[in-house]
Amino acid sequence: MEDHNTANLSEPASPANSVASAEIAAEFAALSVEEKEQRRAEWSQELARVEEEINTLRTVLASKTRHASDLKRKLGITVWKEVTDDMNQGLKNLKESTVYQSVEQSVGTFTKTVYEAPLYQRTESVLKSTGEKTASVFGSITSGISSKLSQMKNSESMRSIEASVGSAYENVKALSSVVRWRSLIR
Repeated sequence: MEDHNTANLSEPASPANSVASAEIAAEFAALSVEEKEQRRAEWSQELARVEEEINTLRTVLASKTRHASDLKRKLGITVWKEVTDDMNQGLKNLKESTVYQSVEQSVGTFTKTVYEAPLYQRTESVLKSTGEKTASVFGSITSGISSKLSQMKNSESMRSIEASVGSAYENVKALSSVVRWRSLIR
């Protein structure tokens, strides 16, 4: 049988533990040599039984854990789904907490105060006005460019370029047909 040394186990130092330890040590010291050996043997046997029970429980727990994993796999419950569900539950609990609701209320009050502040109102007005003026300027520029492009399209120069490009396209198309026809003849 293994020699189980319990002296290495450290318990939190407290006055009650110190008194109890001192009392146990004094009581143990008062026993005869045969009684001390008998107590040690009893404690060793009990420790062996407890450790055996612990090992049995670990084995059963590991078996149950594997079985639960198999069942989850069969049900389509993945680790990712479990994590997602846990996160969703955590967020739900957080949103229902009084701290969250208090912070949410404080942020709402702060936001309302900022929106109602005169400085914010003036800034919003200036930005809105600037946006409208910018849109107007870009609209004028776009309109001017469209007008010029329309004028260019209807000009005599553009018609001449269109005709030249059109005839060049027809010539390339005709040349392509001739080359294809020659390759079929060969």
